[in-house]
Amino acid sequence: MSSSRSVAALDPRRSVVEQLRERVAQMEDKPAGQPVPTLPGLADLVPLHAGQTYAVDSASLALALAAGASQAGEWVGFAGCADFGAEAAAELGVELSRTVLVPDPGEHWLEVAAALVDVLRVVVLRPPASVDERTAGILDSRLRTRSSVLVVHGDWPRATARVSVEGSAWTGPVAGTGQLEERRARVVVRRGARPAQHADLTWPGLRRLEAPVRELRQASG
Repeated sequence: MSSSRSVAALDPRRSVVEQLRERVAQMEDKPAGQPVPTLPGLADLVPLHAGQTYAVDSASLALALAAGASQAGEWVGFAGCADFGAEAAAELGVELSRTVLVPDPGEHWLEVAAALVDVLRVVVLRPPASVDERTAGILDSRLRTRSSVLVVHGDWPRATARVSVEGSAWTGPVAGTGQLEERRARVVVRRGARPAQHADLTWPGLRRLEAPVRELRQASG
């Protein structure tokens, strides 16, 4: 997919470094606060804005929040996500040729995340340990001078919103063995002291469900 605001796909005749340097210049020209493309199923529930941080409790939600920007032609990145699933990402619309993956940044995770924030539209980060306010403030300050979105898999001080899966269920073959076909999940969004928002979604494709999901079991990813 592409749009008038999209970034050209990877040009094999030019180095990735050269193309990402161009991204730095583009990001500097765009102020924080801009809306960032989001998948239709999440657009009303979790609208993303540049310069802000969103905390999630599952890898599937992290992928979903990055997928809208990727579908719109933007570069996205994943740091500390050693279990990154390329197939699951592609199913949601993440364009792998415009995806930067640093599966294990180790003790340098903060520097790596800051570098990715400088050049990518959406950065998904899984910190190796709990993060205090001072450390989080370093990246939050960086975000305010760029037009990136940070999605943290885990807790994050002063996150704009916290998105979690309360429970999920799979549908598949009625009997015997076979492939699971659809996941239905109840997603909850919390923003400070505001009342929590709830929505029932289905994967793959991430669509909103008209009827509520019943008899959900606790989700793990």
